[in-house]
Amino acid sequence: MKDFSTEISYKTSRSSGAGGQNVNKVETAVTGIWNVMESQFFSFDEKLRISEKLKNRINSEGLLQMTSSESRTQLQNKKIVTEKMLELVKKSLFVPKKRLATKPSKGQIQKRIDNKKKLSEKKENRKFRF
Repeated sequence: MKDFSTEISYKTSRSSGAGGQNVNKVETAVTGIWNVMESQFFSFDEKLRISEKLKNRINSEGLLQMTSSESRTQLQNKKIVTEKMLELVKKSLFVPKKRLATKPSKGQIQKRIDNKKKLSEKKENRKFRF
């Protein structure tokens, strides 16, 4: 995986929620912003794949944004945002293997038919005859 963390720009803001004076005066929430199409680390095809897979997270300007206010420190939140963004892009670049269609073997087909016959006989024997 390519480390494009140098292309991510960061913005800070005040975190919400409980925390008292620390929350009121310290900007610990971090938002990571990355322009997908202007990246130097990925080819055009990879950029298209990232844009397609993450289209719900990328805004109209082509920026991927992610915010973290989990930690009490700005540095820790910056680290969390970077890791999450790297992981998200890594998952979006994954191409699953094509499934090869296979046929069941003759033995498996015969086994299935034999089981059906046995079940049919069992149910037939349950019937009451006059």
